[in-house]
Amino acid sequence: MTTLPERAARRCYSAMNPIHSTLYFSPDLGREFAEEGVRDSDAIYFAARAAPLGPVGAGVVAATFYNFNHELIARHVPAVWDTVSPQAALDARLRAVDTLLRRLLGDEAVASPEMAEAAGLALRAAEGCARRARPLYAANADLPVPDAPHLAYWHATTLLREHRGDGHLTALLAAGLDPVEALASHTASGRGMTPKWATASRGWSAGQWEAAGERLRERGLLAADGELTPAGEELRKALEDETNRLDVAPYAWLGEAGVARLTELAGGFTGTAIAAGAFPADLIGKR
Repeated sequence: MTTLPERAARRCYSAMNPIHSTLYFSPDLGREFAEEGVRDSDAIYFAARAAPLGPVGAGVVAATFYNFNHELIARHVPAVWDTVSPQAALDARLRAVDTLLRRLLGDEAVASPEMAEAAGLALRAAEGCARRARPLYAANADLPVPDAPHLAYWHATTLLREHRGDGHLTALLAAGLDPVEALASHTASGRGMTPKWATASRGWSAGQWEAAGERLRERGLLAADGELTPAGEELRKALEDETNRLDVAPYAWLGEAGVARLTELAGGFTGTAIAAGAFPADLIGKR
């Protein structure tokens, strides 16, 4: 393992993560799960992301996903497993990834040497991850690596995304931010989902969102106009710094040259996917 600046690790992660995340906004996932008998978009999300954990209940999903309302989860979990088994959900999501990446990137990119190279580098980075206290990463790490390079690349981005996400939850707990406060403060930073997307997708009401904002104001983290205060900005920076610190290991394992090359390759794939409309235009923003 080599030393590596945390900012380089963060840039590499940021270049890769959208390829993982775009699955949850794709019509391809919905079509595959509809074939399995699951048509509700929330049920699809919970089943697709939680499937590596096995047929778990709502409590486990709430604990590992963190910023979702337990009441929303409980409407669909564990009942969704009566319709689609975890293994069937895993198979469906991988079929959706295949269709998604071919649609967004094109068959030429999917079959390119650059895709195979990116998959190899990302999987190599994932070898530096650790299972301890990282349940979503650990569950995905127990899955077989797909043979096709583009599917292996998506699998590796998933490992790295969930590894970072598990560490981020540790930082949120240490900062004393509950699920809605975490979302609201991230939105106020300008780097999170808009309130519309955050509340609808995570199952929080407008009243719960406003109450979280009031708690943040009482702590001196949010101003009356909804902007972060200097203390709020400092807290969000400290959260990212701690998350970066907890997530540097896989990139240090890969090494400086490998990280630079993976960042370059991943950035190209992500740029193509975004240009192809991988995400809603109004997803990110303060309002």
